[in-house]
Amino acid sequence: MCNTHDHSHTARTVLTVEQDILQRNNLLAERNRGYFEAKRIQVINLMSSPGSGKTTLLEVTIRRLQDRFPIYVIEGDQQTSIDADRIALLSVPVFQVNTGAGCHLEAGMVNHAVKHLEPSEGSLLFIENVGNLICPALFDLGETHKVVIVNTTEGEDKPLKYPHIFREADVCIINKIDLLPFLAINLQTLRENVLRVNPRLQIFELSATRGDGMGEWCNWLKLKLRT
Repeated sequence: MCNTHDHSHTARTVLTVEQDILQRNNLLAERNRGYFEAKRIQVINLMSSPGSGKTTLLEVTIRRLQDRFPIYVIEGDQQTSIDADRIALLSVPVFQVNTGAGCHLEAGMVNHAVKHLEPSEGSLLFIENVGNLICPALFDLGETHKVVIVNTTEGEDKPLKYPHIFREADVCIINKIDLLPFLAINLQTLRENVLRVNPRLQIFELSATRGDGMGEWCNWLKLKLRT
């Protein structure tokens, strides 16, 4: 009986703490969203597992769009400024957020970064979240769109194994299609699994390194910036 009581008490405590954390986060996310909407800033939250090609995709996207729109970047990582240093070479404002032991960005971190970046009205703000297919989906940042990236080397089953992040996203990018000839993966099956989890997802199949499909992705961003 004593063990049962301890377990039940612990479960209730953990649940309450989680609820409090999410409630505080959601309050700050709404503040962020109000600020972004008032300044007509399109905020793209890029989420994926480590190694999906987020930073490379971001670099190529910036090169294609930076002459047309003001672009800002928030880089999330547990440690180092490696990705932020890569983005800084493109001469766009970038702010590094290191989460330490944390596996995701939170609305308060984004709020802090935005105060330093001071993005201009009508700009495009990219948030490169920490590489993780679970935690980033749980935390609203006040973004305009959530984009989940899955690369062909990860296999066809990722949407089925990690469904929550695909359900929360507005867009799915299937990256590294240039590697398909070398992989035992069926692209159509991967697409079907993505849509099985979330039928409303807009899917872009592309290779950030080779450039395949980048035009369609960038056109989608241009359209969002005009609306």
